[in-house]
Amino acid sequence: MLNLNIQNETSRLRAVVLGIATSNGPIPKIEDAYDPKSIAHIKAGTYPKEKDMISEMKAVANVFEKYDVKVYRPKVIENYNQIFARDIALVIDDTFVKSNILPHREKEIKAIQHVIDEISPEKVRKAPSEDIHFEGGDIMIHNDHVFIGTYKGEDYPDCIVARTNMKGVAYIQSLFPNKTVKEFDLNKSMKDPKENALHLDCCFQPVGKNKAIIHKEGFRELSDYEYLINFFGKENVFHINKDEMYHMNSNIFSIAEDIVISEKNFTRLNTWLRSLNIVVEEVPYAEIAKQEGLLRCSTMPLIRD
Repeated sequence: MLNLNIQNETSRLRAVVLGIATSNGPIPKIEDAYDPKSIAHIKAGTYPKEKDMISEMKAVANVFEKYDVKVYRPKVIENYNQIFARDIALVIDDTFVKSNILPHREKEIKAIQHVIDEISPEKVRKAPSEDIHFEGGDIMIHNDHVFIGTYKGEDYPDCIVARTNMKGVAYIQSLFPNKTVKEFDLNKSMKDPKENALHLDCCFQPVGKNKAIIHKEGFRELSDYEYLINFFGKENVFHINKDEMYHMNSNIFSIAEDIVISEKNFTRLNTWLRSLNIVVEEVPYAEIAKQEGLLRCSTMPLIRD
C-alpha cells in the first residue's frame, strides 16, 4: 500500500504522479480550449506538438530518476490530453482527495485508478456534490496552513478559467478542521493570458525553507497579497512580473527544500534560487507552458518525507 504523506510543497519527494503526453490528440478547436493562452497559440499556429511535449516530460522523468523518486504515470487514453495530473486530485497529509473537475475531464482520474488502488480506501475522498469545485493547482499545503485560490466574481458560473469555488474551499476546510485554510481571490480573464491566474500556482508558490514566488497582480484583493507578504516576510519573496507570470515562473516544482526543477529559460528566477544555495535542475518546458501549465501542474506528489 501507498502510505501517503504530503505536509507541504518542499519536503523531500519520494513518490509522484507525472502526467503523460503520449497520444495527446489533435490540436483542439478554439471552442474546445479552456484557457486564453491555449487559444492564442491555436490561433497563431504555434500550439505545441506531441513529440516536443513527450521529450519535455521525459526530461522531467529523468530528473526524478536521478533523485530516486518513484514515478507513476497515467494509463494512456487515446487522443486525449493527460499532461496536467495536478488538476485531477491532490494529497493532503495522508488523504487522497479527488477533484471535482470540468466534466469532460473525468476520464483522467480513471487513468490513474491503478495508483488509487494502492491507497487504503478510507483515505480516498470525493466531494459529495457536483457544485463543490476545486482543482489541485489552486491548493497549496503549507504545514498547518492550506492556501486555496478561488474566484468570488458574480460571473463564476460562466467563467471557465475559474476552477475552485467557495464551496470547494469549505469542503477542504471540512476535511481538515485542524488546519488554517486561507482562500485568495484570483484575477481571471478568458481574453488575456497575462491577466489570468488560472490557478493559485500560476501566481504564487512556496519554495526553499521559508521563501515564496509571487505575482502581485494575480490577486484581486491587495489584502490577499499583503497576507502572503506578511506570512513569508518581504525579504523572502521573489516578485515576478506579468511576462514571467505568463511564462509560468511560479509553476516550478520542488523535489526538496534545496532542489527544484525549473524551466531553463527562467534566467532571473533560477539565478535567485541558486543564490539561496538551491540546486536548480533546468529542463525545457516551454512547449507545455503554451497550455497555461508548467511543472507543478503536471505533477501530483504522493509521498514526501
